[in-house]
Amino acid sequence: MGAPAMRAPEEVIKVDEYRENGDLVIKAEMPGIDPDKDLSLTVADGMLDLRAERRIEEDTEDKGYHRHELRYGTFARRLPLPDGVDPSTVAASYKDGILTVRVPMPEPAAGAEPTTVAIEKG
Repeated sequence: MGAPAMRAPEEVIKVDEYRENGDLVIKAEMPGIDPDKDLSLTVADGMLDLRAERRIEEDTEDKGYHRHELRYGTFARRLPLPDGVDPSTVAASYKDGILTVRVPMPEPAAGAEPTTVAIEKG
């Protein structure tokens, strides 16, 4: 079994995660995309799956030469969600290249007692 494949930095979505007013907030840097066409956000099996595709077209003209460059890139990130999250309550917004996902934290079970775990010796 070889070393894990290294990903170029452009292929990984950078995120910040923090708690705010009872929600898990995830902010992801996604500049240069159209959220209506290039962004997919799904929740399944306790995971939040972010996927985006960036298409950049660039035209330059210099000293009589014309260059048209196309660059494509797919970005993805899977993040674990807390146990008990209801996928229908997850909300997202996109502004100024930042995707913000709000995940309401589930209420702890009422009256749940901690479970003591036996420790084996030897």
